[in-house]
Amino acid sequence: MDESRQGEKLMTDFAVPNGQRKMMIESYGCQMNFSDSEIVASIMSEAGFGTTRNAEEADLILVNTCAIRDNAEQKVRNRLVFFRSLKKKNPSLVVGVLGCMAERLREQLIEQEQLVDLVVGPDAYRDLPNLIDKVDGGQKAVNVLLSREETYADISPVRLDSNGVTAFISIMRGCDNMCSFCVVPFTRGRERSRDPESIIKEAKELFDLGYREVTLLGQNVDSYKWNMTSKGEIKNPEQSTTNFAQLMEMVALVNSKLRIRFSTSHPKDMSNEVLHVMAKYENICNYVHLPVQSGNSDVLNRMNRGYTREWYLERIKAIREIIPGCAISTDVISGFCAETEEEHQDTLSLMEEVQYDMAFMFKYSERPRTLAERKFTDDVPEDVKGRRLTEVIDLQMSHSLIRTKRMLGKVHKVLVEGRSKRSENDLYGRNSENVVMVFPKGDLKPGMYAMINAKECTSTTLIGEVVEVLA
Repeated sequence: MDESRQGEKLMTDFAVPNGQRKMMIESYGCQMNFSDSEIVASIMSEAGFGTTRNAEEADLILVNTCAIRDNAEQKVRNRLVFFRSLKKKNPSLVVGVLGCMAERLREQLIEQEQLVDLVVGPDAYRDLPNLIDKVDGGQKAVNVLLSREETYADISPVRLDSNGVTAFISIMRGCDNMCSFCVVPFTRGRERSRDPESIIKEAKELFDLGYREVTLLGQNVDSYKWNMTSKGEIKNPEQSTTNFAQLMEMVALVNSKLRIRFSTSHPKDMSNEVLHVMAKYENICNYVHLPVQSGNSDVLNRMNRGYTREWYLERIKAIREIIPGCAISTDVISGFCAETEEEHQDTLSLMEEVQYDMAFMFKYSERPRTLAERKFTDDVPEDVKGRRLTEVIDLQMSHSLIRTKRMLGKVHKVLVEGRSKRSENDLYGRNSENVVMVFPKGDLKPGMYAMINAKECTSTTLIGEVVEVLA
């Protein structure tokens, strides 16, 4: 998966009856991991587990892991060492690793380092209650089998760390792209799409619960495809196949007050049909995350990205022609194998041409089992990687400020998400272009829409005042 939206989160507390076992989940990495943790929470809730944020009172600790970059793995290892120390105080504590690190490091984590009691891959979460029973019986437990069918479509996720306004909906799992730097196809398996009816049902349920924004998630949402001819009875012969553009339109029609976002797109699959659907519906946000990774075609070829610099720029041109004013963000990797100074400069020049609203930027980190590890040498010195990354970050910061300043003096429709971290008297939300806005709370509450006039800004945030509260 493209290296977007990296982070970490703890599970939200829920009331736990006396005597009920308590579970804590920590999630690392991309949005898909956070979404998976919500599926796990639902499964474990059905198995009788409550939740806690306090590791010292937990009976079960699950760490949902990311394998995209080495520092993410090191952070997880440090947490597992800490949790092992808790087991000395509470021998009955069960510690497990979920997600992308699970399949690759199962033997090391369980047998060699003895850091965990169970290891569960992203397609085996339904088996968690059985695996925990095995651990309770004194065994170590592992299930890292990948599936060509599992989408968890029938499970209603427990919304964790939720503001009650925004939520994720997973529309597909796995990835068929074999980008040479990426381990996701090996840790999450082959691509499979979820039944659109289950997606629409989940979106409707979320709206009825008061949520006003959903993000449709997939490793590559543009390749979403549900083919009824291979899945079962065709209910409508004229619509036997649903692609991503059609799915997004279906979700947009759930309710005009439900905002739609999506992540992540792949440039080689981003179609004009998707862009025209975005332009057609006001509640589909004017925001596209389109990872480029490098601005040089030779590097893109080594990365096995499936497009050239020219193809990518053509997609940017199409976005701006079909959706004027659409915000665009990206991912950039500095110091990929054999990257020359000239190739690095091509990335900077592409950034100058596009002027992204925002970017996720990383140094290249070689991952085991990837094509890049087998075929190329990680030969760019760390100090050179660091210097190039700094240049990328500095340039992007300047572009973010330019793009944010262009929004000053304009009135933006904002979905109120919650209280500002800096002041109890202010709220925050985001406009359609995904820019955070801070404004006086007045009578506004999370989940409401308001028109906000942008008066000031930082490089990433708009500060404004309320012009109109929308019904």
